[in-house]
Amino acid sequence: MKDTARQLIRFALVGVAGLLVDVAVLYLLAPLCGWYAGRVLSFIAAATCTWLLNRTFTFEPTGHAPVWREYLHYLVSMLGGAAVNYLTYVLTLHWLDIAAAPAVGVALGSLAGMTVNFTAARYFVFRPRKGS
Repeated sequence: MKDTARQLIRFALVGVAGLLVDVAVLYLLAPLCGWYAGRVLSFIAAATCTWLLNRTFTFEPTGHAPVWREYLHYLVSMLGGAAVNYLTYVLTLHWLDIAAAPAVGVALGSLAGMTVNFTAARYFVFRPRKGS
């Protein structure tokens, strides 16, 4: 349990870095493609950032698959959390009528999807090898 708590804390810290990337990319892309399409692209940027940080900072290397395959597994495993995240983001944009609504939506969405994403990352992408 101690290892799980340590991983969860690190996962949350990595999530803050991902949140910063998410918001920055969203605000860069929104003028070009809008708040909704920009959010999809910013999520991919944030997921890439968190994959890199989680594989070096949060979870032990697994050696299960080539790096590109691990990256694809990570992106696919984050889709459940992404759905929760995006729904929270959309609802926030509809309910809050303030200039910071997109940033607030990204933050709330990140929190909402964190449990789903941690579970997927820990048990699907970065699971330890049997016998180690």
